[in-house]
Amino acid sequence: MDPQETSALDANAEPASTGSPLDAGPRATTKAPGTAPGTAPGRTRALLLTLLLLLLLAAALYFTVRPGPPFPLAVLAGTLACWLLLAGAVCALRRARSVRISVVVIAGALLLGVAAISAPPSTSNDSARYAWDGIVQKAGVSPYAYVPLDDALTELRPRWLFVPGNGNANGGTRCSPDLFATAPVATHGEPSGQPLCTPINRPNVPTIYPPTAELYFLAVRLTVPDGIGYAAFQLAGLLVSLAVTVMLLLALPRLGLPRYLAAAWAWSPLVLIEGVNNAHVDLLGGALLLAAGLLLTAGRAGKPLRSGFVFGAAVATKLIPVIAAPALLFRRPVRFICAALATFALLYTPYLLTAGWGVIGYLPGYLKEEGYSDQVGIRFALAQFFSGGPWPMVLSAAALLLLALTVLRRTTAHNVWEQQTIMIGLTLLIVSPNYPWYALLLLPAVVLSRYWEYIGVMIALNIVYLLPGDPVFSGPVNRASLAAAAVAIAIGAWRRRRASYLACAGDEPGTAPQMAG
Repeated sequence: MDPQETSALDANAEPASTGSPLDAGPRATTKAPGTAPGTAPGRTRALLLTLLLLLLLAAALYFTVRPGPPFPLAVLAGTLACWLLLAGAVCALRRARSVRISVVVIAGALLLGVAAISAPPSTSNDSARYAWDGIVQKAGVSPYAYVPLDDALTELRPRWLFVPGNGNANGGTRCSPDLFATAPVATHGEPSGQPLCTPINRPNVPTIYPPTAELYFLAVRLTVPDGIGYAAFQLAGLLVSLAVTVMLLLALPRLGLPRYLAAAWAWSPLVLIEGVNNAHVDLLGGALLLAAGLLLTAGRAGKPLRSGFVFGAAVATKLIPVIAAPALLFRRPVRFICAALATFALLYTPYLLTAGWGVIGYLPGYLKEEGYSDQVGIRFALAQFFSGGPWPMVLSAAALLLLALTVLRRTTAHNVWEQQTIMIGLTLLIVSPNYPWYALLLLPAVVLSRYWEYIGVMIALNIVYLLPGDPVFSGPVNRASLAAAAVAIAIGAWRRRRASYLACAGDEPGTAPQMAG
C-alpha cells in the first residue's frame, strides 16, 4: 500500500523504509536491556545526542554567516559542514521518538534562527532591494516607477542604504568596502551624476519582483522605522520558515509519516542561510506553494479553488513556482488554473494602474543577463556534457517539456509530493541556476516525499554559487557536482523501483518464502 494511503495518524508511526537513514525504521539490536533505541534510556541518549548536534550546528552556522570569512572557501566549507550536522541531528532525533518531537523541532529552529540572524546577510544583498521597495511604497510611490538612483526619491533614502561617495580621477565613484553591512555598489545619482554608494544591486534598473513579493516588502517595512536595516527581513524570514515548519508538522501525520522529519526543513542550512540570514523572498514562494499543495490534497475532493488562489499568489511572488504546476493539475485543473490566473491578475492590477507596463520591470534584462536567452557559463550544465553552442539550451528545453508532460500524466492525489519533488528538482538540475535559494521551493516536497537524494541538488547549487569564480577550476567542479546530483537521483529512482518490484514479487502466490529474509 502506498504510505500516503494509510489511515494511521500516529505522529510517531514508522513508514516503510526508503533506504535512507533519515526514515529507516527501528532495527533489531543485541544490546543489553535498557540501552536499545526504543527504551526510555535509549530515547534519552538519542535526545541528548540530538541536542549536542544542534548546538554544533548552531555554532557552525554562526561562524558560517559571520562577516569576513577567514579563507576563500570558508563559507562553502561551513555550509557543507552544516549539511552533515543536519543529517546527524535528524537521524538522532528519529531515535529519540519523543511524544514532544514538535517542541524539539520548533525549539531547535528558534535556536538556529538566532544564530542565522546574528550577522547581516552573508552572501547576498537582495534584501537591500526588498527594503528599498518597501520604503518607497510606504511613501505612496510605485517601486516600478523609479529606479533607486533617481534623484526624485532623495528624501526617502535612509543612511543605511545610501551614502554619498567620493569621486575618482576617472569620473567614477569610490566607496569604502566596509561602508555597509554588505558589499557596496559604487554608482551615481540620476540625473545629477553625484557620486553615490549603496548596497542595492543593479540600482540603475527598476525592480524585478512581482506583486506578492512587493506586498510582502511593504508589510515588513510597515512594522519598522526606515532606519532599521536587514534585521527586519531576517526576522520575517524566520517567521515564514517557522510557519512552514508548523505546516509540515501538521501534514506529516496525515500522510502516516513521523513528525521528526519536519526537522529536515526547520534545521536545514538552506533555510537558515538563504531564507533567514540572506532573507530571500523565495522562502515566501515556497511557503505558498506548500500551502497550495496541502489544500489540493485536503480531504477526499481537495480544495482546488482555494489551492489555485494560493498558487497564483505563489507565482506572483517570484514567478519560479510556476514550474510546479504540472504536479498540481490532477484535480479539477480548469478550476485550479482559472483561480490561479485570476489571483495573479488581481495582484498585478493596482501596480499596473500606477506604473503601466513598467510592472514588467527589469525581467527581460535579467533573463538575458543570467544566460537564459543564450546559454552561458554553468547554465544548462548537464546538456553541456553532450553538446555545445546553442544546443544545450535546445536539449534542455526538450527535456523540460518531456518532464512536464510525464509529471502531468502520472500525478495523483496519492503521489503529489513525489511528483512535486521530481518536477522541481529535475527542473533545477536541468536549468542549473546559479542560486541555491531557488531550491527553497523543493525542500518541503522532499520532506513529504522522503526523496532524500534530491538534497544533492541543493548541495550542488551551493557549490555552484559559493565556489570562487575561477573558470579553470570552478567550471569542471560545478559540472561534476551537478552530475553527481543527477547520479544520486538516478540511484534513488532505481532503488525505489527495485524495492517496489521485490514487494510485488513477494505478494505473488508461491514466491513469499523465497523473498523472506
